[in-house]
Amino acid sequence: MNALLAIKPEFAEKILSGKKQYEFRRTVFRDTAEIELIYLYASSPLKEIVGLFTSERIIEAPPEELWELYGSESGIENRDRFMTYFDGVDTGFAIEVNDTHRFQQSVDPNIDFNGFSPPMSFNYLDDRENEILRQHVPRSFREKTAPTKLTRYTSDQA
Repeated sequence: MNALLAIKPEFAEKILSGKKQYEFRRTVFRDTAEIELIYLYASSPLKEIVGLFTSERIIEAPPEELWELYGSESGIENRDRFMTYFDGVDTGFAIEVNDTHRFQQSVDPNIDFNGFSPPMSFNYLDDRENEILRQHVPRSFREKTAPTKLTRYTSDQA
């Protein structure tokens, strides 16, 4: 199963350029072991799917602890901005970014997907959407990343 993650364009760029090693979320996938590829939907003003990444683990912890552990690899220079995002929640998630791939040409889901509605946080992709996006992923990348399964950890296991 693959997921489409809504993300601000600045953070999509940081992930794809290697400057952001963890993507932080208030909620995550219900069955992490089933996620193979995480596609990046760069929100407004781009509104396009720009690439993807793989992940081998998700760390669950209080936001303060996530900042202490991974703030330097977050792509976020301002602790206040980070903490504002997590305002009102006791637990947050850090999705580790492993391999990345930038699409040579972005995909406009409003054109290529039937009845596309941008995800609030993330969507699971159906078979047709997976097939459309798969055309943009080089075979060498698919073969390299296929065996990886995403695992969820608490901060004391990380």
